[in-house]
Amino acid sequence: MQMTLGEVLRVTLLGSSHGPYVGATLEGVPKGLALDESVVLAAMQLRKTGGAFSSKRQETDRVDWMSGVVDGTTTGDPIELRIANNDARSSDYAFLPDHPRPGHQDLVMHKRTNGKADLRGGGTSSARMTAPLVAAAALLRPWLQRFGVHVEAHLGAVGAVEADKMEACPPRWASPECEALRCRDPAAAQTMVELINATKKSLDSIGSRVDLTITGLPLGVGEPWFDGLEPALARAMMAIPAARGVEFGHGFGVQTMKGSDHNSPWAGTADQPVLEGDQPDGALAGLATGSPVHVRIALKPPSSIPQEQLTLNLASNRQEPLIVKGRHDPVLGPRGVAVAEAMAIIVVTDLLLRGGFGGA
Repeated sequence: MQMTLGEVLRVTLLGSSHGPYVGATLEGVPKGLALDESVVLAAMQLRKTGGAFSSKRQETDRVDWMSGVVDGTTTGDPIELRIANNDARSSDYAFLPDHPRPGHQDLVMHKRTNGKADLRGGGTSSARMTAPLVAAAALLRPWLQRFGVHVEAHLGAVGAVEADKMEACPPRWASPECEALRCRDPAAAQTMVELINATKKSLDSIGSRVDLTITGLPLGVGEPWFDGLEPALARAMMAIPAARGVEFGHGFGVQTMKGSDHNSPWAGTADQPVLEGDQPDGALAGLATGSPVHVRIALKPPSSIPQEQLTLNLASNRQEPLIVKGRHDPVLGPRGVAVAEAMAIIVVTDLLLRGGFGGA
């Protein structure tokens, strides 16, 4: 199965949710890049499980750099990183494969592999697989910052509760609720907490959205057509477990706009052109314009909920009640913040390298 992202920078996922470890190999990382362990630790903490609004699975998420990094510096050789699974509880999945969960990949993966897949905790499709992506991006983030490229996300919505735009919010994190939910809007975060708590009491889960901004991209980054800036980012974002939609700029709001409203005029100079207007596009024809790139990723409600659901039992060929036990998130957006940032960092680094904007 294909588990690789990128062309010049190639990230390939390894392991599974309930195996000994999850990990990744990275090819094409420029040599001489210093590994900043504090940046890695901060990224892993941002994604970390536990707390009132996420799974109670407790993993240390220590990143072991197995190859390609010597004395804290990348060598230019392929890098392998591993993150041990220390708190997997496989007994919670004893009902598999006979009684596949609604909303999960259990049944389709079971059929695709003729019953050979490890379905525990989602196996290779689990959100646990995002941990090595976050670690890989943390290695790359300082390299991007050399070019003045910055990537930041926050929880933009839970259910119908909308946060303000990031640029209008205080810096990270203005309140305990902001930190717990990875939302920069204190008022919205408080309302989100109340909604999530009410949802948990009803033994249910709720959808959410992550809002992401990329700033500082040099003019022209991206490849025309299929590997344009937005198509490449969209592919990566839609690979995030539970992602159900991606918007750029004005998103689906463009259907009610006129060209005269949507078009952003060029200003500045021939040497330093800039786009004017209200939220100008960060890319045109797949190429960066120099304006911020605004992305919104919609995440479905977590499929594992602690209420009884009627679903097919493969052993009996009848629909039977299933209560999914285990430790599961009531909402995915808070942990999705770190993952969306990671995906953007990996994609943008690859596009910069492909475009000749940086190298070894």
